[in-house]
Amino acid sequence: MPRVSPTAEGFRTAFRRPLLTLAEVAWRWTVGATATALFFFGLFEFLDTLPVTSGELFFLRTRNPYLVAQAIAHIFRGSSKRAMIAGMLATLLLGLLWIVTGAVGRIAAVRGLLEYFRRDVAGNAPTDRFSPLLALIRLNFLRGAVTLAAFFGILGAAILAGFASPDADPQPGLAFLLFLPLAALVALTWSSLNWLLSLAAMFAVRDSEDAAGAISAAVGFCRERMGAVFAVSAWTWLAHLVLFVGATTVGSMPLAFLGTAPWRLVVLATILVTLAYFVVADWLYMARLAGYVCIAETPEALLLPLPPAPPAPIQTTIDRDEPILSDVPNLPLLFVQT
Repeated sequence: MPRVSPTAEGFRTAFRRPLLTLAEVAWRWTVGATATALFFFGLFEFLDTLPVTSGELFFLRTRNPYLVAQAIAHIFRGSSKRAMIAGMLATLLLGLLWIVTGAVGRIAAVRGLLEYFRRDVAGNAPTDRFSPLLALIRLNFLRGAVTLAAFFGILGAAILAGFASPDADPQPGLAFLLFLPLAALVALTWSSLNWLLSLAAMFAVRDSEDAAGAISAAVGFCRERMGAVFAVSAWTWLAHLVLFVGATTVGSMPLAFLGTAPWRLVVLATILVTLAYFVVADWLYMARLAGYVCIAETPEALLLPLPPAPPAPIQTTIDRDEPILSDVPNLPLLFVQT
């Protein structure tokens, strides 16, 4: 039987099923648009609540950097507590929205991929299972908790690195050298746990597992199919890296025309490039998820590389049945006659 490449199948599925990418873009952009709107709305509402006296307004109109800084500091004095409470409340509400919306979007994406591989590729009928919404909500909650722990981990790394640079003997270089490996360790731990919990969501939908069972299934999946999982992850990560470099290069081009072109046009071009990057990034995520589903739905024997073909045997004996010139009767007479 022909061998299966999960990476190629993942990209092929993302091309053939664009509606899955559209569903992924829909729920992600819903959360992003809500967060953006909430941020600007909260910012403007917060600025409207700040009292500005005539003296502060006079300092702002002077355009003197020192006087403007003093006026801004006086305006925001005593309002940091309200801003912090509003920010925490907005983050909590956005986190709840992401947990629920992400769970619904993951159910739709994984079920669509399972239906494709079982019915269109393998020719099997898809099986009906109960809704794994609760398990996915718990997994997303764990992802949010891991992200919050990583934030405090970075903050703790900064505090620990700050001990190496006291006010009496400041050494910012040493503090930075201590902070960098600690922050990298926290980021690597967060990335690994977040990826594992994201992979566990596939098993919560595929096998109707609860949160703990899905995490256990994901760990076993990585242990048993390590080579295929690593190949899909590495190729999609490399494609994402190329995309990021290309989008960064293209996105920086409009900034070169900031002095000549209208600033609104430059901002619009930058926003369009950023949105295009997000769309392609979501498509790559769907290709990676399709690769994981392909690995889970394909027998392990079909994922192994083909064994090398054995070398052709070297004939060391003379074939007695092979006619040669010396065996042709009356050969000298034939040459004489011609």
